Amino acid sequence: MSTLRTTAVIFDLDGTLVDSEPNYFEAGRRLLAEYGVTDFSWERHTDFIGIGTRETLEALREEYAIGAPVEELLAGKNRHYLELAGAATEVYPEMLKFVELLHGDRVPLAVASGSSRAAIEAVLAGTGLDAFIRTVVSAEEVPRGKPEPDVFLEAARRLGAVPADCVVLEDAAPGAVAARAAGMRCVAVPYLPSAASDPAFAAADLLYAGGQREFTARAAYDWLNTAG
Repeated sequence: MSTLRTTAVIFDLDGTLVDSEPNYFEAGRRLLAEYGVTDFSWERHTDFIGIGTRETLEALREEYAIGAPVEELLAGKNRHYLELAGAATEVYPEMLKFVELLHGDRVPLAVASGSSRAAIEAVLAGTGLDAFIRTVVSAEEVPRGKPEPDVFLEAARRLGAVPADCVVLEDAAPGAVAARAAGMRCVAVPYLPSAASDPAFAAADLLYAGGQREFTARAAYDWLNTAG
């Protein structure tokens, strides 16, 4: 049994455990180029950080008046993303240490992400994180993506954990909102430090305003041990 009082820890994937946003941006850029959109920028991509892939593509489809169905766009983006993720995905070093600490303490772990299940599994396998995290929930598997709480609640259900005893790690405001809506505590590590003043982050139980450069595995673990 875990020596921590926290029942379970649920991680967002993209931008939290791994720096996959550059791959998602490039996948989106390539996809939109196939439909004649050539001005999709990194700045525009950041508007969708923390939003599920389906919801993102629904918004972009409307914005750029793309006639293709969302399912076609989803398949195309996943194809591009899996090619890129297979080539390289960086795990944040301190997050890996944190996962290892929790795994060693036998804390149940899960990933709850807006990405497709295929994308999640590819990244976990490619980075070796699948050796520590076996429970995965994709927004594809629940009625609503973040900022709704569905993925986190489903992750807790699969882990056999009470939501109030779960801690979520998130990098994006919609995910922090979802964690609170799920009745879970939230450790916020903003992907964009400039977004740290967002009210969703201000309401987090533990905020690393400087993002990944400020986060340390030991400090987060010690916080769980005292606040768990």
